[in-house]
Amino acid sequence: MLTDTIIEDDRWTAANLPQLAETAARAALAHLSLNADDFEIAILACDDAHIATLNADFRDKPSATNVLSWPSEERGAELDGGTPDLPAPAMPGMPEELGDIAIAFETCAREATEAGKPLDHHLTHLVIHATLHLLGYDHIRDKDATLMEGIETEILGKMGIPDPYSEH
Repeated sequence: MLTDTIIEDDRWTAANLPQLAETAARAALAHLSLNADDFEIAILACDDAHIATLNADFRDKPSATNVLSWPSEERGAELDGGTPDLPAPAMPGMPEELGDIAIAFETCAREATEAGKPLDHHLTHLVIHATLHLLGYDHIRDKDATLMEGIETEILGKMGIPDPYSEH
């Protein structure tokens, strides 16, 4: 398994997050020609209260957010719009840790409802988004954001999920 999901909030089990996360993270890696068996990602499926604490501790933002990610190492591109330094394959049988992801139930469910999207589509997008962060992609600079959003849209399209950035 690429992902190891720790369920803190039982609503995540009903939302099928462990399977959705595995499928989404595998799709992200495959799109970038990375073998999912060479890597592992830890996912914390929590609630808004826990992610607000994490957001305060790590980003000085004491509020809930949908997803947070902590890459195991810095892989970002130096030039705006450049490709990050993707990780090399690990030794056989010893997957490399890409990093950790935390995802908050209430915020994700609210966002999906407000956008009129199925929850599973929104969760798939957020896990792909967070996985790309672990791989060094970001959206702070304009060209980086364009690159990252384009990759997300391509991956989701292959999965039959509409572009989350288009206005419907």
